[in-house]
Amino acid sequence: MPAHNEEANLERVVGGLADAAGRWAQEYELIVVDDGSRDRTGAIAKRLAQADGRVRSVSHEVNRGYGAAVRSGLGAARMPYVMLCDGDGQFDPADLARLVEKIGEYDVVVGRRVNRAEGFVRRLNGEVWSALMRLLFGLQIRDIDCGFKLFRRDLLDGISLRAQGAMISTELMAKLAARGARICEVDVRHLPRVAGQPSGAKLAVIGRAFVELFVLAGELRAETRKRLRN
Repeated sequence: MPAHNEEANLERVVGGLADAAGRWAQEYELIVVDDGSRDRTGAIAKRLAQADGRVRSVSHEVNRGYGAAVRSGLGAARMPYVMLCDGDGQFDPADLARLVEKIGEYDVVVGRRVNRAEGFVRRLNGEVWSALMRLLFGLQIRDIDCGFKLFRRDLLDGISLRAQGAMISTELMAKLAARGARICEVDVRHLPRVAGQPSGAKLAVIGRAFVELFVLAGELRAETRKRLRN
């Protein structure tokens, strides 16, 4: 669970996910990655971890970006399956059931936000970005940046993820697809943000995403040529 300045949401989100995980898993862990928050997010995460051994806290001293937070969480994950869920409280933990129902048939189950609780500009940006990712990488995913994903942990073995920002979702999905992972999308609810401020629309975030886009495209082309030679 990547979290940046989510002090007003974190405890509620962790509690909801713990309830949902307890219904579907014999064992689970909740890894909160505080990405250099300036508020009490880190302190709350540490308090929750002290109170419940199934909650783990990972901290970045400075804000390193969404991709870096996701990479830290994946690197710390120890269970056979990994669930990615943003810490902003905009996903309904009960929708975990929709992903779990498909994970026996597929290696990766990706949420697709229906009735996105965002302004028109953010919705349009998301649709255009996902269309661009389908065009460039052949990913048949309509909501590439949905922060609600479930996949097998062993699929990450040997995969090197480099994106620091928003490109992490595309990089992860593109490299899993290149390994032949079976991927499907399921509809999940998207809830209004009740506290805190989103950062995905900031120009710096968008600019970094496009820089990482061209880097990733070059890397994947090079990897494809290497596989063909071998």
